Amino acid sequence: MSAVPAIVLISEDHPDEMRAGFARYVAEYDVRVARSCREALLVTHDVLAEGGTVAMFASESVLPDADVLHCFHKLREKVPTARRVIAAHWDRFVRDAPGLRAGMAKGKYDAFLLMPRGTRDEEFHHAITDLLSDWGSTVPDPEVVAVKIISPVRDGLTLAIRDFLDRMGMPSRVWPPDSDAGRYVLAQWDGEPAYPLVCSVNRQVIHATSVRDVAINIYGTPTEIDLDHVVDVAVVGGGPAGLAAAVYAASEGLSTVILEAEAIGGQAGTSSMIRNYLGFPRGISGMRLAQRARNQALRFGARFYTGQVVDELRPGLDGDPHVLCTDSGEVRARAVVISSGVAYRKLRVDPVEELVGSGVYYGAAMTAAREMEGQDVYVVGGGNSAGQAAVHLARFARSVTILVRRPDLAETMSSYLIGEIRYNPRITVRTCSRVVDGGGDGRLEWLGLEDVRTGERERVPTYGLFLLLGAEPHCDWIPQQIARDDHGFVLTGRDVPRDRWVDDLPPENLATTVPGIFAAGDVRSGSMKRVASASGEGASVVPLVHAFLAPAP
Repeated sequence: MSAVPAIVLISEDHPDEMRAGFARYVAEYDVRVARSCREALLVTHDVLAEGGTVAMFASESVLPDADVLHCFHKLREKVPTARRVIAAHWDRFVRDAPGLRAGMAKGKYDAFLLMPRGTRDEEFHHAITDLLSDWGSTVPDPEVVAVKIISPVRDGLTLAIRDFLDRMGMPSRVWPPDSDAGRYVLAQWDGEPAYPLVCSVNRQVIHATSVRDVAINIYGTPTEIDLDHVVDVAVVGGGPAGLAAAVYAASEGLSTVILEAEAIGGQAGTSSMIRNYLGFPRGISGMRLAQRARNQALRFGARFYTGQVVDELRPGLDGDPHVLCTDSGEVRARAVVISSGVAYRKLRVDPVEELVGSGVYYGAAMTAAREMEGQDVYVVGGGNSAGQAAVHLARFARSVTILVRRPDLAETMSSYLIGEIRYNPRITVRTCSRVVDGGGDGRLEWLGLEDVRTGERERVPTYGLFLLLGAEPHCDWIPQQIARDDHGFVLTGRDVPRDRWVDDLPPENLATTVPGIFAAGDVRSGSMKRVASASGEGASVVPLVHAFLAPAP
């Protein structure tokens, strides 16, 4: 049985050039060449029959027996997780591009590239390795493992730990206790084993009772900060706004600490593919965008602490530092940026809520998506995050149904995602519908759906429900001195009520009603709830922090 993933090249006119372009991948992939779509389907059948899988299909822009996009459609049905690349010969690249590039926006394939013209065409290989890296993040059992999880069962906690590690860019695998890996970890454990056990590189093996235990074990706690030292700026929340604030603050010499309750990246970190983020023409997953930003901030000296829930913010008076309180310790800062983002709104259907973690998930749940192979699943929500989740789930699930209360998706979802959903045969959209019931024996097995126009109800079988229902702010810990709107979002700038202005002047654009405390991103009232706008606000808040920290003239 072959365990080496395959790359299938499809070319009738230039097979030697294609093979030479992929020569560097032969050592780690099973590179095979087909001369037509029909032959590619046969090669794929052989790979699957041998117990292998296909990581990538790379085809010329013209095939002898089929339109290349139609061929990709057939191949996608065989291997939904494989990345699909058109590598056009330089004689046809300009000619074929206009007719093919529109298909990329609909998700018909992943990249339109120029076939390599030499042995070191690094622009080409940068695109290929990026796509193979994205493919690797969808593999249930990756080759390179940073964290070992030992558990006799794959329960909700084990799944949540893997999801956290996935979002942090740390590949993991789950092994049973009687496996080689299980015995290796148990040999390092002193006492009666309790599961799950988590073993990460250069860290002590722990019995995890929560995701927070794993985060603290790997990334530390605020008590490791010298409590006599006051940092220049503390950022609460590690989503796009907080990450941008951290990068710009640390790069300008401010001592910067970031406290994140869950995984770095926030809600955006769960997006399987963001295709409209500036500068990434092939798209980028939320996890990779977050990890690149985190590494960038670390390079400038910022310090990150995950698994840290801020329970209280005590504003400083008369020049005293602000104090952020967590279970693990306190952080004192001259300035604070609130970028704690939002949480998905609860469904509030009690039988369904009882199954959260057992077939019911809030957010995209990257790890849970891999568990849906061959199953029928439902996604509730009409925003971009719901659309991205549906597209990602369609790589694994037999069918994905998007449920929305509205009559269509056009009001709430980007056009490029709607086009991608329409093209994908595994995804259907069920409008004017809502979930009113659900149940199962220990895990989700069925849902009760209601037509909001007629009140008619239907019971449908399902294996997974993914809830992406809109935003509620993370603001319970914010003191009353900071003004908020009727929905709980933080007010800044001219949105602050006039009776809270000082000397009849509003606060600065991203400043709150407490001097030295700022807000950026989704938690701020009036924000656009988009990754790019949150990043922009995070960068824009740093000059305001600088101005506040500057000594008075």
